[in-house]
Amino acid sequence: MEKDADGFYTPAPATAPADAPATEDAPEPAGSPKPDAVTDLIKSTFEVAVTLADQQADPNSPLFSAKTFEELGLHQDLLKGIYDMGFSKPSKIQERALPLLLSNPPQNMIGQSQSGTGKTAAFVLTMLSRVDFSINKPQALCLAPSRELARQIMSVVVAMGKFTSVQTEYAIKENLPKGTSKVTAQVIVGTPGTMTDLIRRKVIDVADVKVFVLDEADNMLDKDGLGEQTLRVKNMLPKNHPVQIILFSATFPDHVRNFASKFAPNANKIELKRNELSVDNIRQFYMDCRNEEHKYEVLVSLYSLLTIGQSIIFCQHRHTADRISQRMTAEGHKVASLHGAKDASERDAIIDNFRDGKEKVLITTNVIARGIDILQVNMVVNYDLPLMNERGEREHHARREDAQPDIETYIHRIGRTGRFGRKGISINFVHDKATWQQMEQIEKQTGKQIVRIETNDLDAMEEQMKKALK
Repeated sequence: MEKDADGFYTPAPATAPADAPATEDAPEPAGSPKPDAVTDLIKSTFEVAVTLADQQADPNSPLFSAKTFEELGLHQDLLKGIYDMGFSKPSKIQERALPLLLSNPPQNMIGQSQSGTGKTAAFVLTMLSRVDFSINKPQALCLAPSRELARQIMSVVVAMGKFTSVQTEYAIKENLPKGTSKVTAQVIVGTPGTMTDLIRRKVIDVADVKVFVLDEADNMLDKDGLGEQTLRVKNMLPKNHPVQIILFSATFPDHVRNFASKFAPNANKIELKRNELSVDNIRQFYMDCRNEEHKYEVLVSLYSLLTIGQSIIFCQHRHTADRISQRMTAEGHKVASLHGAKDASERDAIIDNFRDGKEKVLITTNVIARGIDILQVNMVVNYDLPLMNERGEREHHARREDAQPDIETYIHRIGRTGRFGRKGISINFVHDKATWQQMEQIEKQTGKQIVRIETNDLDAMEEQMKKALK
């Protein structure tokens, strides 16, 4: 088998989807989505577009859209797990995705939907449904871009599989399987580099793998990101039987979308319209600062507002996150700092404390910009705007004047607030001509107004913010 220019072993050419996208007949009435008291899932106002790759797929089939979990023919132990987690019925994206994900023979899927719409539950349910619990070998692999997201996904696997005999294992640094013997767990969740290493060293035997999931797939397939390692994992999967490939992400830039179609050939595609991805219930503000030092002063003056609920402050670099947190701590403010340079147990403790509400303010880099669900977060501060030439946490000596804002990361970052239809606010710090222009581009591309907040009058600033949080 030969590799193509993108590094894929090329299967038979994909057939073009035969069906035009099908959309929901009538979206639910507009207005702020409110969390369902029972399910805590969005009552979605989104239109879900479905492109069917399988020419036989029948939109008139009763299973084309599932209104209840019972219709899906799930094992009773899995149904018990779902209900125990508080889900009463499928969310909008699950209604459409689950019948396609669970159909036999298994089919690939590329799904685009915001976190908070139930996508994790959809792919975890698929993994658990495909596992034969009588066979103690790896059968489902899931990759995530960070250990924080891998741990969050695993918590869903454990909760949903509570009434089954599922065995799980991490493939993340410093949570490695004990000893050198082969992993017998059926579901493995990890990060691309560690997963590649464990498969290469034959600690993980992939001969029986049936499902391969990528969460935050746009980040995982981006050539600048984790694409090469992710592709290595895919190319090590068995060739003698089909492996169901599932990609889920909140955003798919065009260059990644094309790559994804090759990564998961003949996939069913489910997506929300792109303009619905910049979350409507997040009020966006900017603060006009005089210089870098003034940014810090404004941040400190915001402290009482940051602790009304919980807040995440995003910086571009690790050293900025550490510097701010050290200064604020020295001044008597309680803050935590989280980034990739910290050791694993420290990272786990920080995120767990934040999740439990023991920490109110988290200063971080892009390490938790993606997919992390912490319901109490109602404010996100972009201390530094995310820039295209600074993806990941690579250090750059100077910010180039012409640096473009990274819109995808911006959407992911501010999406950490306003979870499940709750209100949230985001604040961007602007301190020179370059950051002003970058913010204008974000405004233009998201089509959402970013409102100025006066930084010279602290009382007026506080009043304006409190009003937005009500």
